[in-house]
Amino acid sequence: MEHTALKNELKTHIIQYLNLKIEPEEIKDDQPLFGEGLGLDSIDSIELIVLLDRNYGIKIEDPKEGRKILVDVNTMVDYIEKNRKK
Repeated sequence: MEHTALKNELKTHIIQYLNLKIEPEEIKDDQPLFGEGLGLDSIDSIELIVLLDRNYGIKIEDPKEGRKILVDVNTMVDYIEKNRKK
């Protein structure tokens, strides 16, 4: 899958999994997902880990690894491209 298409697909999945009331284009590629950025919390991080497992076959077991991956859309897409199993 092409890089930009994967970013758009991931944004759509994030909105669906977290029931956000925004459009994919409202999420900037380098916008932090947590804190001041998109404002996600620790419960949301669990949902994102489930999203990566179900949609891309990526299992994240180590919370420290998760913190490095769930930074922003760019970081997640880079990780998906290198590690996807689906």
